[in-house]
Amino acid sequence: MGRIGFRKGAFLCLLALAGCSGGGDAGEAGGIDAARLVEADADSANWLSYGRTYDEQRFSPLDQIGTANVADLGLAWYADMDSARGQEATPIVIDGKIYITTAWSRVKAYDGQTGKLLWEYDPKVPGETAVKACCDVVNRGLAAWGNRLYLGTLDGRLVALDRDSGKKVWSKVTVDQSKPYTITGAPRVIDGKVIIGNGGAEMGVRGYVAAYDVDDGDELWRFYTVPDAPGKNSEPHLKAAEATWKGEWWALGGGGTVWDAMAYDPELDLLYIGVGNGSPWNQAYRSPGGGDNLYLSSIVALRPGTGEYVWHYQTTPGETWDFTATQHIMLADLTIAGKPRKVLMQAPKNGFFYVLDRATGKLISAKNYAPVNWASGIDLKTGRPIENPDARIDRTGKPFVVMPGPGGAHNWQPMAFDPKTGLVYIPVQQGAFPYIPEAGWKSAKQGFNTGMDFAAGAMPADPKIRAAALAATTGALVAWDPVAQKERWRVPFKGPWNGGVLATAGGLVFQGNAAKEFAAYDAATGKRLWSADVQTGIMAAPVTYRIGSDQYVAVLAGWGGSWALSPGILSEVAGPVRNISRLLVYKLGGQAKLPPEPPLSQLPLDPPPVTGTPAQIAVGSAGYGRFCGVCHGDAAYGGGVLPDLRRSGLLGDAKGWAVVVHDGALKDNGMVSFANVLSREQIEAIRHYVIHRANEDKKLGLK
Repeated sequence: MGRIGFRKGAFLCLLALAGCSGGGDAGEAGGIDAARLVEADADSANWLSYGRTYDEQRFSPLDQIGTANVADLGLAWYADMDSARGQEATPIVIDGKIYITTAWSRVKAYDGQTGKLLWEYDPKVPGETAVKACCDVVNRGLAAWGNRLYLGTLDGRLVALDRDSGKKVWSKVTVDQSKPYTITGAPRVIDGKVIIGNGGAEMGVRGYVAAYDVDDGDELWRFYTVPDAPGKNSEPHLKAAEATWKGEWWALGGGGTVWDAMAYDPELDLLYIGVGNGSPWNQAYRSPGGGDNLYLSSIVALRPGTGEYVWHYQTTPGETWDFTATQHIMLADLTIAGKPRKVLMQAPKNGFFYVLDRATGKLISAKNYAPVNWASGIDLKTGRPIENPDARIDRTGKPFVVMPGPGGAHNWQPMAFDPKTGLVYIPVQQGAFPYIPEAGWKSAKQGFNTGMDFAAGAMPADPKIRAAALAATTGALVAWDPVAQKERWRVPFKGPWNGGVLATAGGLVFQGNAAKEFAAYDAATGKRLWSADVQTGIMAAPVTYRIGSDQYVAVLAGWGGSWALSPGILSEVAGPVRNISRLLVYKLGGQAKLPPEPPLSQLPLDPPPVTGTPAQIAVGSAGYGRFCGVCHGDAAYGGGVLPDLRRSGLLGDAKGWAVVVHDGALKDNGMVSFANVLSREQIEAIRHYVIHRANEDKKLGLK
């Protein structure tokens, strides 16, 4: 049950013929072609693409490591990374070699057995690109075709690399680099076409996904997810979408970026993409008067050969909470009500688990997999959410604490599906967020453009409120039955932002977590069978592969991403976590050891006295909430990856502060000038606000 069965015969012959040309000699020995990708499930030794197989189930048939012997798992080797930023990539493994991307879009290749570094490639992403990234300078992986690897870079390039040497074959810019586009997701390759989307909807862009020729990078088609101004849309799907928008959405970008999830069904020849949030979030500004705003927060099926629209299902019509549908899309064949069904499954941010007919897009079932208060359920007749009117802050104009918050009940961290147990394993997170509409909001040239007042919702310096918020913010590994739409078991975690998941035929589920642990669980019961201390938080999903007679399990470790930057004190709900970025590889009987964990050290909390006026501090609070908090933490409480400004030596140096914030002295490190959106007076007010916040926390006994 569960694993997709594709028809063989003439279908595969055609794919094989198609795959024998282009992309660096796809048909040569060791080359990746269409037939090899379609049949990837049978290739147990390798991990050929982001989700291992086109159905993205992240299930491996390897079973040397199982419930009876996983306790003997040990570290085989490890490799230190050259960046202390978030690591989100899924490795790919081809013929005994493991290929990874790291922060700043760098690529490394290792011998999968010994850990020997074979080559590395640095696309030299400019440091100032970091300001365009909503959620850290991360990258989630590579695609392979022929003897090449394909990489999307943070600054919007698509790069083809020679797999043997790491040398660049070609590079193409896929975005308008004058706008705040980024790429953090892994490309996919279908029949000689590299498919990649982009990010930037928090800043103000128009989303799309496009296909590029594997040979030379020429663009073959582009699919926009939101319409341009009326009269400028020639494609039928965009003309139809116009009626679902109001106002002048195109002037603000509209959003709808395709920044992560994709899956492919070769038999139906359908590519499925997940579409992101609106730009800005607040629909009152984006589309005054409402509307569904197609194709935001939607799963869309396309023809991969042409980019032609086939169908869509919108998970959150007229979204206003950053409820993306870019989360992991997974395909499976299930028996539902006694009948075999070809389904698509997704657990997007909004907290509901969806099962769709993947041929038609028709909703089969939906149930919340985590606590939600923005909707009471999904109407199975209309497919629409039954909304709580109070949660519609765009219509009421009033604040409302919504669960889940913008981090979602499930974010980008991949799920896994075990066709033996029939369960989907979801990295679930539970937390709420105070959505407060910003009065008189205007779009800015730089930084977040959400239409929300982050300053008004900042965490107060109140120990009781902080303790309650920390207690209410949790995470779990949840085993979900997609047929019954029920939870079967869960492993609770103290905090959210835990790692992606791997399931294996050995009856195991592997996952790292924010509490510096990598663990294996019984797939049937959730019992923890093995764990290892990894000295840092894990966000990325593990993979498994075989070399000779040995099975290996590999995972990238390295704390980061949006949760390590933006939520302030909530970043530490699982405990203070540093970034120690490494590739960790395990096998039965492994004897390698990590070096001792260095002591956690940070600058003292010793701010200068408060000298700013209340009015000045209020101006600084507004400026910090709008432009600074997304990287340096809510209420100026740093999350441990980027500098904690409360501890900055520049707090007592107004000129030095201005040199950094106004003049951009540290732009090569990602701290660009904010002179185009903040005056010198506002920048100075922000300094006084941070001094004020640091003194508040010092009075609470923080050091």
